[in-house]
Amino acid sequence: MRVLLWHVHGSWTTAFVQGRHEYLIPVTPDRGPDGLGRARTWDWPASAREVTPEQLREISVDGGVDVVVLQRTRDLDLVREWLGREPGRDLPAVFLEHNAPGLEPGDGPVPHTRHPLADRSDIPIVHVTHFNQLFYDNGRAPTTVVEHGIVDPGERWTGELARAAVVTNEPVRRGRTVGADLLPGLAAVAPVDVFGMGLAGLHERYGLDPGRVALHDDPPQAAMHTELARRRVYVHPVRWTSLGLSLLEAMHLGLPVVALATTEAVEAVPAEAGVLSTRPGVLWDAVRTYLHDEDAARLAGKAARAAALERYGLPRFLTDWDRLLGEVTR
Repeated sequence: MRVLLWHVHGSWTTAFVQGRHEYLIPVTPDRGPDGLGRARTWDWPASAREVTPEQLREISVDGGVDVVVLQRTRDLDLVREWLGREPGRDLPAVFLEHNAPGLEPGDGPVPHTRHPLADRSDIPIVHVTHFNQLFYDNGRAPTTVVEHGIVDPGERWTGELARAAVVTNEPVRRGRTVGADLLPGLAAVAPVDVFGMGLAGLHERYGLDPGRVALHDDPPQAAMHTELARRRVYVHPVRWTSLGLSLLEAMHLGLPVVALATTEAVEAVPAEAGVLSTRPGVLWDAVRTYLHDEDAARLAGKAARAAALERYGLPRFLTDWDRLLGEVTR
């Protein structure tokens, strides 16, 4: 079938477009949020093709869009404007919710956050974690969960560098939400490499020593995977988020995990794959152990990879989505 979706979340979309459908990715001249087009730092197949709003209108006239995967309330307006069709009424649609409640302006307090589509019964809300489904007030909207899937980067851990790796985007702006304030405590027990976007000002904001904390701003995904695999341990200090795909990628690579026991992390990381706790001191002790015991790190990393492949493997993810899209279009 022909599936319309916007390029909103690059890592998630990279997995989604590996399926057997044709994926229509809007592109606008400015390649802004409404038309980012194909990814430039991920490997997408030819079946994910760029379409302009004008081309979408022509395709829609011929009945050539079978289903739309909405990811923002803004997408509802764009479908009406560009295709002249009403999502959920004369065009099958699902709303993919990437975020945990309470992350966006206007969300309201958790656990009373009401989903923007809670008053609609014609568009199913698809959550990426059971935690998100539980904590949103979904109203009368039908809901389901399709857990993440990852394009397997392969078991590549060497652990040759006795350093901790953290992946986070915009930690200066997002602060406590992503656990940026915990980095000084982590840096006191291990040299740290922080990978992600929007890292400028992190040293100054939290008084971090550049000799202890190295920043790797916006690396290509393949390069980041290579560098992550050289670090001894992956640390996930995030307080409140949906389940980070970088965590699952690190597990696929074979890194042991040390993480805050919050949101969906407690479901994703089994005990043999690392250490989860709400006590930073326990986490820092675990980091010390992995830095000084390479065999323990290797065994935990193998358990992490096995768990990630079983639960977050690409075949299961694509099968779940095929089943859901089939139900919606019927």
